[in-house]
Amino acid sequence: MQNNQNIKIAVDAVVFGYQDNALYILLIQQKYGPYKDQWVLPGGLVQNGETLTTAVHRELQEEAGIKVNYLEQLYTFGDDINRDQRNQVISVSYFALVNPENFKLSAATDAQDVKWQNISNTPTLPFDHNLIIDTAFKRLKAKLHYQPIGFDLLPKKFPFSDLEHLYTTILEQEIDRRNFRKKILSFDFIKKSNEKQKTGSGRPAQLFTFDTNKYKALEKNGIHFEIKFA
Repeated sequence: MQNNQNIKIAVDAVVFGYQDNALYILLIQQKYGPYKDQWVLPGGLVQNGETLTTAVHRELQEEAGIKVNYLEQLYTFGDDINRDQRNQVISVSYFALVNPENFKLSAATDAQDVKWQNISNTPTLPFDHNLIIDTAFKRLKAKLHYQPIGFDLLPKKFPFSDLEHLYTTILEQEIDRRNFRKKILSFDFIKKSNEKQKTGSGRPAQLFTFDTNKYKALEKNGIHFEIKFA
């Protein structure tokens, strides 16, 4: 039986960034084609002889000028054969967590601009990129219950309140702060530093750091973390 298959494979990346108590996603503005000037997720077609992982790292470097340490495969999108008006394209999506302060964005190749977009104000995007973002956001929320979150999103030294705000922002709901603090500290992957943060006229806040080895062990083995809400 003759096979005239002409399906293309693409990769798309949802890069989450956390800054000033808000969650952001990385978007690039297309330079060419039918979606010229529109904002989309960074990504593109996989080249011949290229692995999926290599392709998504290449696209992030070319379109946004960034290199991330870790990308997690999210989902494969292809049920809608018209998701791309140019061809039938199956997209393998990935997501990453980063601190925007650690990156200097730079658009190149087929991207004319790049920016951090507050996820609460995400515009309607071409393809099925809003669905991809929604799927990634749901995965991120779920991860809070079985994997520690924060190592790649927060500075090396941070007040405990920043970790609380991070969880509250992602979950979009106020948490029981006393219960949260007790449980997080019981996992022993954050430690008090010998520094305090002076802000305003209030009492200086104790700064914490992540214990990298214990954090990575919990990240690998998983945890069961029941989050109580206020």
